[in-house]
Amino acid sequence: MKRICAILYTLVAVALESLAQPRFTSNTETHSFGQVEWKRPVTATYTITNTGDKPLVLTNVEPDCACTVAQWTQTPIRPGGKGTISVTFDAKALGYFYKSVGIYMNAEPHLVYLNIEGEVVRELKDYSQTHPYQIGDIRIDREELDFPDAHYGERPVMRLGVVNLSDRPYEPVLMHLPPYLKMKAEPGVLQKGERGVVELTLETERLSGLGLTQTSVYLSRFSGDKVSDENEIPVSAVLLPDFSGLSEAEQAEAPAVSLSATQIDLSQTLSKKKRAKESITITNIGKSALQISKLQVFHPAVGVSLKKALLEPGESTRLRVSVTRRGIGRRHHPLRVLMITNDPKQPKIVINIKAKR
Repeated sequence: MKRICAILYTLVAVALESLAQPRFTSNTETHSFGQVEWKRPVTATYTITNTGDKPLVLTNVEPDCACTVAQWTQTPIRPGGKGTISVTFDAKALGYFYKSVGIYMNAEPHLVYLNIEGEVVRELKDYSQTHPYQIGDIRIDREELDFPDAHYGERPVMRLGVVNLSDRPYEPVLMHLPPYLKMKAEPGVLQKGERGVVELTLETERLSGLGLTQTSVYLSRFSGDKVSDENEIPVSAVLLPDFSGLSEAEQAEAPAVSLSATQIDLSQTLSKKKRAKESITITNIGKSALQISKLQVFHPAVGVSLKKALLEPGESTRLRVSVTRRGIGRRHHPLRVLMITNDPKQPKIVINIKAKR
């Protein structure tokens, strides 16, 4: 009888193991660039989510032509976690294009295709695709500036694409720059219909400490412009602890953090109530004590409370996240929670919140 039970247990375990698989999910299958200018490279970024229950590994990414170059997340993407695939297209010929990129992985199927399409023109006249955000008569290609994974001493660079659609020369200036950001515009003056780039350099040694540092800068729309909600651009920088010096033995004995969810949707509750909340379970699945050293929010409408910041191996605690409906639309900052830990594989965890009123 014991032998039969053991065989049945083994069969069930094998069956469950075979059901546990990584799963590849992309935020879109085809990215449309609209019009792109001849010989000016453009980049599409796909957000990849592992909707399975085993780590997802992207083993290779192969574009179908030499005019396309790809970069991708090469570390394993944990269940529920996200990665990115960036595809840069350098147009060599005029006209409509449709290109495919093969994604090889350890999930089933082992090969899937993502696509890019658009039209290459000599002179770009429609900037709604390449620079989708408008501030006065100026169009820009991003609505927030994010330095996500910086270490002390590094100087990462972020570029903001700018187009002048006004009838007069325009000088791109970011007002209220904090001391840890340095700005350079190229060219310094944009004529009507001309586009340029504002380059921001983050001086990490000037940041106040680990975790999230957040501010806003303001894009001038004309000479003598003032700051307002209309020309605000949020800026966030996350300074991470450096675990690059750990040996393999130290990494094997390190803490490991696991969350019951990294995405929460409070929209339905907020449609009926002024405040919504949800709890997330945090567990230390590693071999030494887990320290949650920073817990920060990006938006003032978000609140957090943590029962315990130090977890022994196998121990769990509860993180409560709340959102106040009244404050959601007051600021441009995203609804997110940032957690900094001493887990060398996951020193930074971001919890995204969906909370439409």
